[in-house]
Amino acid sequence: MKNNYCVIMAGGVGSRFWPMSRNARPKQFLDILGTGKTLIQQTYERFLQVCPKENIIVVTNADYTSLVLEQLPDMKPDQVLSEPSRRNTAPCIAYAANKILKRNPDANMVVAPSDHVILKEQAFVDAVKGCLDFTVDKDVLLTLGIKPSRPDTGYGYIQFIDDKTEQVNKISKVKTFTEKPDLEMAKFFLQTGEFLWNAGIFIWSAKSIVKAFKEHLPEMDAIFSEGQAAYDTAAENDFIHKAYEQCTNISIDFAIMEKAKNVHVMSAEFGWSDLGTYGSLYEHVKHDEHKNAIVGKSVLTYDTYNCIVNVPKDKLVVLQGLDDYIVVESDNILLVCRKTDEQQIRQFVSDVKMKKGDKFV
Repeated sequence: MKNNYCVIMAGGVGSRFWPMSRNARPKQFLDILGTGKTLIQQTYERFLQVCPKENIIVVTNADYTSLVLEQLPDMKPDQVLSEPSRRNTAPCIAYAANKILKRNPDANMVVAPSDHVILKEQAFVDAVKGCLDFTVDKDVLLTLGIKPSRPDTGYGYIQFIDDKTEQVNKISKVKTFTEKPDLEMAKFFLQTGEFLWNAGIFIWSAKSIVKAFKEHLPEMDAIFSEGQAAYDTAAENDFIHKAYEQCTNISIDFAIMEKAKNVHVMSAEFGWSDLGTYGSLYEHVKHDEHKNAIVGKSVLTYDTYNCIVNVPKDKLVVLQGLDDYIVVESDNILLVCRKTDEQQIRQFVSDVKMKKGDKFV
């Protein structure tokens, strides 16, 4: 357990959850499900079952460092890695892995986003522990795949080499990665039984991932391995600012996982959602008798069905005659939008920024 580390990636903006998620306070720092805890607090507590609390590291944008420390008061400042700019997941992971490797050459690590929903906590913890047992003495890159329950076009897919055995948390060699497919392709993936949803959760030893960077992204490896003398010293902040100026904006999937030959996947089921859209949030909030998912203490509905409603608890809202709508109020902004058109929210945010200014985004 003492060699287990958890890296929580918490730098995203979550623009698809506007107006709840804003630049100043993105969705990982919100109690978006109405549970009394924010998404990052739930993620942190989940990982306390996997590694010692001093081995949990959060990588976030420098703008959110104080928010992380405010919401996770048990964390020390040196457990929060502040990125000076957004460069996707590969630089974030390279930074964390190199820093952890300096602290502990035998480190075994799990990397996960801060804003996912896990309904079956124990099943998740069991899966992650099984993965860490697998990677502790092997030069492998392991990812968690979720057995698909529907032909979803919003997720990436992982094809694995199927040995036709049935077992819980089976680990298989990865054959291919596919970005979000169209509906026909997603249906085909489901029928074959050889594809899993890509959960974006990774497990490996610090040595193995640093070695993979050396092989597949040597220019980025050179940037971060140069920092060995600077990590955990007063020089680290200056070093990281210079390092990020040189980094390309690239995901870990594209940079390494799709190229490496030693990639495996565990097929798991633990009630997972990446909570990427209001539509996915609808699935995780309790429904009333008219299939409305309501977060808010004073909402009255009449002839209203299949809606997702999220409003401040002290706000009285009366809705009449709506079917299949998103109704969200947050910080003096009201959004009313058809659920089927939620992909336009990013465009709304862009228009609002252009016409009304940054203070609304």
